[in-house]
Amino acid sequence: MSLPLRCFGVWLCLALLFVSHDVYARCEKRHNEGFHVSAGVFLSIADKHRLEQIEQALNQHTMFEARILQTDSNGKQVTGHVWIKRPGQLRLVYDPPSPWLLVANDGKVVFRDSQLDQTTFIPIHQTPLGLLLQSCIRLTDSITITGFHYRRGIMEVTLVRTDHPTEGSLTLIFSEKPVVLRAWQVIDAQGRETQVLLENVHDVPTMAASLFTLPTEPTDPTDPADPAESANAKENTSRGERTKSP
Repeated sequence: MSLPLRCFGVWLCLALLFVSHDVYARCEKRHNEGFHVSAGVFLSIADKHRLEQIEQALNQHTMFEARILQTDSNGKQVTGHVWIKRPGQLRLVYDPPSPWLLVANDGKVVFRDSQLDQTTFIPIHQTPLGLLLQSCIRLTDSITITGFHYRRGIMEVTLVRTDHPTEGSLTLIFSEKPVVLRAWQVIDAQGRETQVLLENVHDVPTMAASLFTLPTEPTDPTDPADPAESANAKENTSRGERTKSP
């Protein structure tokens, strides 16, 4: 699998997390449609209640940033910082010496490798990311539950796209009290696994629109690594100054 597609594992899971309180209020009623589960998956009444709690947790925030620790199938670890603004916008910057940058906006997913001087554009509707960045997340119809496990206060739900189940699966791992996303695992179409831990998640009141500017040129290796400093640099675009990636 190419590096850009492998990196989507981070995006897919983070994209499940956040949407505004107002949007959630508009889609809160389930209309008794139930969950969309694959054959052989049995959900008890308690399991269904836990899944409802997971749905609610996935739909409770508008904007956030967090640290990530990503481990690939070979055991290689990288860290980074992510910003999400639902619906439809995401920016993920990996810490040096990694040259990677991921941005979702304007119906596109863009991967930038400054070391190779390569930029890859993929239409958002061709990835599960497009589904998971929608304004209201429901574990029905477009998302199929292929597994659910609960043990000792930990809930694990495995999901695939209903119309493209062979593209890979996503397992979200939550604590129960409170219901908080702790980690996720992505298995791609070739069976390779990526694990991600989410750390220091916190809401933010505003985000500069320039954070989600799609990359079209190499990132500057001298840019500041501090996310706050980088966001401030992005704000300068409104005054005509050159924007640097965080």
